[in-house]
Amino acid sequence: MRPLLLLALVLAYSSAHAAPASPAERPNFLFIIFDDWGWQHAGAYGSTWVKTPNFDRVAREGILFRHAFTSNPKCSPCRASILTGRNTWQLREAVSHNGYFPAGFEVYPDLLERAGYSVGLTGKGWGPGDFQKLAGRTRNPAGPSFDVHRSNPPASGIGRNDYAKNFEAFLDQRDPQKPFTFWMGFQEPHRAYELNSGVRLGKQLADVAVPGYLPDTPGVRGDLADYAIEVEWADAHIGRALAALEARGQLDNTVVVVTSDHGMPFPYVKGQIHEDGFRLPLAIRWGRHIKPRRTVDDFVNVRDFAPTWLELAGEPVHPQMTGRSLRPILLSPNSGYVEDRREMLVGKERHDLGRPQDLGYPVRALRTPEFLYVRNFHPDRWPACNPETDFGNCDPGPTKEILKLLGGHYYDLSFGKRPAEELYDLRRDPSGYNNLAADPVLADTLAQLRQRMLTLLRDDGDPRALGQAAVFDTYAYVGPRTKAYDTWLKAQEGRLVPAPVAPKNSKKQAAPKAP
Repeated sequence: MRPLLLLALVLAYSSAHAAPASPAERPNFLFIIFDDWGWQHAGAYGSTWVKTPNFDRVAREGILFRHAFTSNPKCSPCRASILTGRNTWQLREAVSHNGYFPAGFEVYPDLLERAGYSVGLTGKGWGPGDFQKLAGRTRNPAGPSFDVHRSNPPASGIGRNDYAKNFEAFLDQRDPQKPFTFWMGFQEPHRAYELNSGVRLGKQLADVAVPGYLPDTPGVRGDLADYAIEVEWADAHIGRALAALEARGQLDNTVVVVTSDHGMPFPYVKGQIHEDGFRLPLAIRWGRHIKPRRTVDDFVNVRDFAPTWLELAGEPVHPQMTGRSLRPILLSPNSGYVEDRREMLVGKERHDLGRPQDLGYPVRALRTPEFLYVRNFHPDRWPACNPETDFGNCDPGPTKEILKLLGGHYYDLSFGKRPAEELYDLRRDPSGYNNLAADPVLADTLAQLRQRMLTLLRDDGDPRALGQAAVFDTYAYVGPRTKAYDTWLKAQEGRLVPAPVAPKNSKKQAAPKAP
């Protein structure tokens, strides 16, 4: 081997495997993730009817990201991407919702723990799914659970986990000589909600902003108000967590991250490859290390978190991680496009059940600053699952029932079959519900985005772009089968069986005598 080439390889390896920073220099990490919180429902993003003063504080004292995304808008796939630093189509079984956590992938809490960090979790980590059978894990991939303390929420739909107090319990029992990484996983604003709890707790229906893909009715406004008070309940725990860090002198040495796993649990959003489904709220604070009041436009993905935390901790980024560290963006003084990241891949395979043979609804998409291009690989299938199984990939709730009752335009948007390709001009249609794929004026744009997406997916090793899509149908579903198509079929068979008919003379027959 040439001497200069050998020297270059040695220097590259030494840089990638540099000794970690001293314990005093290594930051703590507090990762806060909502369950089903839409990106636009925060004061920092301009919302006036959902109040999030504590998220807004993190954004004000740090960075607000305007283009944060998940690569797969469902709970367990998104969380697997966060933990491993990979897109979900790179994660075998973890691409599916309610499946297995795969063997052979490291997760950042384990890597940081081996590097000397204390690790903890409260609330929802990775899931739903099975992390034991294939991966052989004895604890959630997000860390050991701290879920002792309970609270008394103001509405019956809100969980009783006292996230902030459980975080305090973790802080009080940890080794103070070690840095920590803690995952605070809210279960809010996941459904179900207490009906009319929003109005009961002070929300005014007139203040609610209804997105254009939903009908503007009192019932929809009430459902959104019920959702809002759950967001606000969780946001209060952020404030308490910040106060706990301040009281212990740890706030400015803690990287505080607040985000969600996908959009709100409403039709057209959660689980769907639409703008509000996979776009996320994201704010990051890190004391004096981050220039405050910055707004960043670069396209970032949840798979970027794991390599970022490892790099900030002075640890080598694990070679499995395909995400891109956010460290340069965090430490830059600039706003706007700091690294000129202007593309994002997104997609899904199978989420909830509700189609024959447990089939999924595979989609891939490419998001740019101007457009969202979507490729539906099986437009013959129902995107939110079959009508007879009640569109199982859409959570039950009042808005869903209103759409089913009204039918027509809004019903078709959320539940109707979709064409093979979709194209949305987000400059004129920010929420993305006016499909322009058939517009001849945009034919060249459509073709360019299609080719660019396929190129990026091949580079990413996506089996669906490499002619190996059949593998996705081999991944098992391990959750309850109440929504499954075969469960519906069995119910129909039971209804078709004639009721037993007594003989015509049964009333006249005497009961047999006992022997």
